[in-house]
Amino acid sequence: MTIYDELVARGLIAQVTDEEEIKEMVNNGKAVFYIGFDPTADSLHVGHFMALCLMKRLQMAGNKPIALIGGGTAMVGDPSGRTDMRQMMTEETIAHNCECFKEQMSRFIDFSEGKAMMINNADWLMGLNYIEVLRDVGACFSVNRMLSAECYKQRMEKGLSFLEFNYMIMQSYDFYHLFKTYGCNMQFGGDDQWSNMLGGTELIRRKLGKDAYAMTINLLLNSEGKKMGKTQSGAVWLDPKKTSPYDFYQYWRNVADADVLKCIRMLTFLPLEEIDAMDSWEGAQLNKAKEILAYELTKLVHGEEEAKKAEASAKALFGSGAAAEIPMTELTDTDFVDGVIDIGSILVKAGLVPSKSEARRAIEQGGVAADDEKITDFKATFTKDDLKDGKVFRRGKKNFRKVITK
Repeated sequence: MTIYDELVARGLIAQVTDEEEIKEMVNNGKAVFYIGFDPTADSLHVGHFMALCLMKRLQMAGNKPIALIGGGTAMVGDPSGRTDMRQMMTEETIAHNCECFKEQMSRFIDFSEGKAMMINNADWLMGLNYIEVLRDVGACFSVNRMLSAECYKQRMEKGLSFLEFNYMIMQSYDFYHLFKTYGCNMQFGGDDQWSNMLGGTELIRRKLGKDAYAMTINLLLNSEGKKMGKTQSGAVWLDPKKTSPYDFYQYWRNVADADVLKCIRMLTFLPLEEIDAMDSWEGAQLNKAKEILAYELTKLVHGEEEAKKAEASAKALFGSGAAAEIPMTELTDTDFVDGVIDIGSILVKAGLVPSKSEARRAIEQGGVAADDEKITDFKATFTKDDLKDGKVFRRGKKNFRKVITK
């Protein structure tokens, strides 16, 4: 099976500009491709995970990835999938986020000996002359076609700023610059980026009279119909300081039955023959599939040792295992008011809920417990002595956190 056939079999490809050309390039290791990552936070999250896995697969097949960090485009903000304008970030914040991305990407992509590149588009976008861009690049774009793009349609009702309107031109210019400077002949992205990607291929054709290609990957949807990366307690990050390996494991362990085999196929590096054998699994077997998914992805992001710890902890908590390494939250003196802390604050501090209103709702629905004792009073409080040896707080059936005072 060729690498392109494998991508199709894993359900990764949504649409391409020229399938035969892309097949030939990808299968023969001729693709120099880029995927862009806008540094809107100081950590990548599981929404980036599929792109990173795709880059790893293609690099293993001999192709050369370019990880494009959007230090320049982040100054504008991508309107795709947004109903409002993104918060503007300072140059210092963007620079810090870019450095964090570099460290995390190195876990997936081999940057040694020129096997891959990591480039920041601030290097060329920040120095562009506005008039020159209008004359040289702006003339290649039809406003009518741009306004028909899906990424802009979603914003037209509430108002699309001229600042964001320029994003498609900036992303298209990225591909144009990478094509000229680094021989980048292909761009990959989520299916919400299709219009922006077509803009880049068209700009190269019109300016240079040459062909470049675009391929979009499916954005996997979780059981709630949202993009990967969101839970009740917030985003799921790849940085272990923001999302512990255990919580990362639990996120994948809790995917919906309907999504688990899709996730295994798209995101793990297990052989397709092994995955195909799971297609008939149902009932209790799907729980086994979820454990396989959670273990494989936690190993990929955090290493085998952390994956084994997370797996052992989960089995101990939800099965008949021995003592578990439960993720822990330490409270400090500042967390207590007059010597006590309320249950809502504990749940928020522990990352079990995103807000006190969610804490109240969970308690009213009977889904909160401390050391297996159900909590029914939202006004319940705990002293330092209550927590000196630690208590295990639970929201729902599968979200646990040990809370202890320093």
